[in-house]
Amino acid sequence: MKVRHGLPLPGKAAALLAVLLTACLIVITLAVACGEEEEEGAPTPGGTPTAAATGTPTAVGEVPGITDTEILLGADCILSGAMGAVFATIPQTVEAYFKYINDTQGGVCGRKIVYKVEDNQDDPAKGMEVVRKLVEQDKVFAMVGSLGDSVHPATWDYLNENGVPDILVSAGSHMFGDDPEGHPWTVQMIPSNKIEGAFFGEYISENLPGKKVAVLYPNIQQGFDHLEGVKEGLDPDKNEIVSEQSFEITAVSISSQVSNMKNAGAEVVTTVAAPGYTAQAIKQADRLGWHPQWVISYINSDEMMFKFVSPELLDGAISMQALKLGAWTDDPAVAEHYRIMSEYGGPSPTNFTIYAQSLAEVAVEALSRTCDNLTREGLMDAVESIKDWHGDLLIDEVNVSFSDTDHTAFQTARMLRASVEDGKGKWEYFGPLYVFE
Repeated sequence: MKVRHGLPLPGKAAALLAVLLTACLIVITLAVACGEEEEEGAPTPGGTPTAAATGTPTAVGEVPGITDTEILLGADCILSGAMGAVFATIPQTVEAYFKYINDTQGGVCGRKIVYKVEDNQDDPAKGMEVVRKLVEQDKVFAMVGSLGDSVHPATWDYLNENGVPDILVSAGSHMFGDDPEGHPWTVQMIPSNKIEGAFFGEYISENLPGKKVAVLYPNIQQGFDHLEGVKEGLDPDKNEIVSEQSFEITAVSISSQVSNMKNAGAEVVTTVAAPGYTAQAIKQADRLGWHPQWVISYINSDEMMFKFVSPELLDGAISMQALKLGAWTDDPAVAEHYRIMSEYGGPSPTNFTIYAQSLAEVAVEALSRTCDNLTREGLMDAVESIKDWHGDLLIDEVNVSFSDTDHTAFQTARMLRASVEDGKGKWEYFGPLYVFE
């Protein structure tokens, strides 16, 4: 079994002392005691155990967040502020899906999943505060689905230094999935913004050769990754970047950045801006009489964007995704998602909730592979054992895979195009599958 950061399992010393004391008090042969200890260290099988495989080789209380009846998971997410209304639906969906699993399958490994979510307020200091609370006071088994690109850089070092699984992170900075050696406890769920930017650059050079390109990005790691990815994907012999415009995530207006891109003669704009800033940029460009080809991040590829920007202004915008769309209510898997959200207290379905249920499904898959070694180390081994996993909410040809050298779930996607039909906006897939090399 691979050692992560050289950290012992929490409580290992105390558990060993307890075994020795018990051996002195009750007459048990040394051979039997040693044999049981060896079984505890057996590696996690690659196959998924059945619900009956509920053996717990580690004493209750030895592993944080694990009891005879519960598995306590935590997350720090954006629940309030400007983007809280949108992003809060992700942990709400995860919790609803866990309730569904608890109700229909009795949970995982014979234990109910309890999901405790704290508001990081999209603030690094607050994020650090609530993560410490979840780990040190609540004693969660693992962090699952933490959300926030400006927050997570402040917390992942702490989680890795303390050997706490930090899995299926909803933060797009490339580093969260690209450093399994230095940060072996962190695993990224969403596509990294570098990967997305590379897909955008490749698409532009293949389909819009000769067009001048501008890049609009927030002044945080997420934005830097997007810019790097676009440059990596573009063919410099076919397209030139004529404007690179950054903005602070606390900015009230980005009108000057939009004017700068227009004045530079840009014909295509790529952006990893959040929905509010993307909408502001598109509307400001329209006021200037400038209508470039917009290539916008997957965080904007939801029906809600047609509430922020009129369908006519968004018509023709390009984005990307790897999941079925919330508008596909005739699809059996999407219809089942609607039912689960309705019956188990989830939010109204959107593309965000489709993503969130997929995250929760991967979490359940990983936990189910941990039943014979229900430890933090066992969970990480189980995550890394997931290969070519395909959930019903993923589009064809898209699978989730991890390894001890690759901690990013999604590295394939297809392009989406916004269009107008009967006065309403919609997103449609088109073109080939893009694969990050």
